[in-house]
Amino acid sequence: MKTSPDAPTLRYFLTYRSMALPLCLPEELEVSALRHRNTYFRASYDEAGRMLWVEKLVYDEVEMRHDYDYGADGVLMRATVHTVDEEPQVLLLGAGSGGG
Repeated sequence: MKTSPDAPTLRYFLTYRSMALPLCLPEELEVSALRHRNTYFRASYDEAGRMLWVEKLVYDEVEMRHDYDYGADGVLMRATVHTVDEEPQVLLLGAGSGGG
């Protein structure tokens, strides 16, 4: 199956840095390194390089997920945070949203 040139790109990371949104993922991992990891982050990026979502995986189970929505200007407007034992939390961000 062919992928579209603007299909999201999956990347993998060891950890995140800071609680700012979207999460900063500084240490990228090669796919081949995943078989040696119990915990890692998986993120999807659009053609503009914006993070669409990120998941923390522990023993191949999703422990936490963030979904990000951007305005037409590319500014992060909303983040939805999912954790295993809690209801999703929607954070409104960006200019005029009353959040951030």
